[in-house]
Amino acid sequence: MSLMAPIAEPPELKRFSGPQRAAALMLALGKDHGAPIWEQLSVDEIKELSSTIAQLGRIPSAVVEHLLVQFSGEVSSMASLHGSFESTERLLSGVVPEDRLKEIMEEIRGPSGRTMWDKLSNVSEAVLASYLKNEYPQTVAVILSKLRADHAARVLAELPRDLSVDVIQRMLRMDPVQKDVLIQIEQTLKSEFMSNLSRAQRRDPHEAMAEVFNAMDRSTEEAMLTELDHRSPEAAERIRSLMFTFEDLGTLLPAAIGVIVKQADKRQIALALKGAPDELKQLFFGTMTERSAKLMRDDMSAMGPVRARDCEDAQNVLVRLAKQLADAGEIMLVDPRSEDAMII
Repeated sequence: MSLMAPIAEPPELKRFSGPQRAAALMLALGKDHGAPIWEQLSVDEIKELSSTIAQLGRIPSAVVEHLLVQFSGEVSSMASLHGSFESTERLLSGVVPEDRLKEIMEEIRGPSGRTMWDKLSNVSEAVLASYLKNEYPQTVAVILSKLRADHAARVLAELPRDLSVDVIQRMLRMDPVQKDVLIQIEQTLKSEFMSNLSRAQRRDPHEAMAEVFNAMDRSTEEAMLTELDHRSPEAAERIRSLMFTFEDLGTLLPAAIGVIVKQADKRQIALALKGAPDELKQLFFGTMTERSAKLMRDDMSAMGPVRARDCEDAQNVLVRLAKQLADAGEIMLVDPRSEDAMII
């Protein structure tokens, strides 16, 4: 019988689950033919597949033959292969349990790297610092001690100064970390940080484009949106609804403005308020002490005339800071376009 000849599905096949079929196929392929596949698996996947192989027991020859014919037939019938997240998910579906499939897909959609520490070294220092600043300093010290020195340095620079100095001191006197502690930290990073990061990377493209428009100067933003109104009015309206502008900060509670003032560079605040409406200026001044507000007004007066573009750039910096603080759960941004909706 030719290897490619179709054969009927043996009745014994029904008692083998998806993972067991994959394990049986890898066992049949053997060391030499299966090696390229094993090399592509993660440590956890190797453990899972190996465990299934070890518990397979006897496999009827008819089942083995069917799996090999099915495998070779599917490969030979393909004109070409296209690897993607979607094709990977389809491939693993039915081979691994649904909850494990979800975990694998969230992991591979995240930053690249064989280990958790490799993956963290490929995460933006600003994103990683935003997460770490809410952790215990000792935990932050352990995590940074496992990263590349250059990346750890950039993350430290992004952390609040008091926290970064505390972390450095802990790193200097840190004893060797027990294996079970490292495993617990890795599991927490995987379940909380990496899974949230991978979900964020699959967000609505209109949200990403709204951030792009937020970073544009006002004239370019309006020109682009006006043109988009003609070509794709639904997309333009969706982007407008997702954008959060400097003027929208005027809808925030004074407590939220106070957090922004505390975190922001004072010169950036002065430059941003230089071109702001009086109501928004008063909102910002109202969160400061009388002395700080006077100093801020003096700084604004001492600037003299400034370019509108410079004011807009400073305002965009404050908007991005507000969004970072909202993402970290430190403030809540109220969407002025809806009485109920929140941008968090």
